[in-house]
Amino acid sequence: MEDYLQAFKNKKKKTYPKNDFKNLENIKNHISKILLSIIFFLVSIIYTNLSDKNLLLYKEHVLTESLPFTKIKGWYEDLFGEILPDPPTDQAVFNGRLVYKDIEDYQNGSKLKVNNHTLINNLTGGIVVYVGEKEDFGNTVIIQGADGTDIWYGNLTNISVKLYDYIAANTLLGEVDGEDLYIVIKKEDKYLKYEEYQNT
Repeated sequence: MEDYLQAFKNKKKKTYPKNDFKNLENIKNHISKILLSIIFFLVSIIYTNLSDKNLLLYKEHVLTESLPFTKIKGWYEDLFGEILPDPPTDQAVFNGRLVYKDIEDYQNGSKLKVNNHTLINNLTGGIVVYVGEKEDFGNTVIIQGADGTDIWYGNLTNISVKLYDYIAANTLLGEVDGEDLYIVIKKEDKYLKYEEYQNT
């Protein structure tokens, strides 16, 4: 009888491999992101259908301006806790200032002359809000920093980040395609030069 009870207890005990918990956590993160997207979408529909004035305000502000993802994230975390997982610990991170041979003004930012195929790390932690081709800048990565600063890194190749990644400061973004790196820094609708931003 005791053998039967012990066998029954052993059957009841179910062990879960470590990876199952990781998968469950990933599924939970994806479900919460999907639910938040649905909630935002439904609230937007309700708000715009209340009146024509709301629709015009929505078009004017939401559809034409860049959303401050980092501010929204901070507000959400104050109310409900962490929404995004911690940045992966296996990301390539290196410290050090960007070494350049020459710098000149370029459109709203700066063009830095660097060594051929220099590795580029980001100046501040934040969310990747754009990865793609930009006219006059080539392959570009735009990061919205935790301080609300948008920083463009242009003329990159072998880009190692993806859209909506939350990355720490000094994370490897990619390498310069040739010797010209374009950097545009925008804070509160004001463009800053690279050297000016470094001195703040």
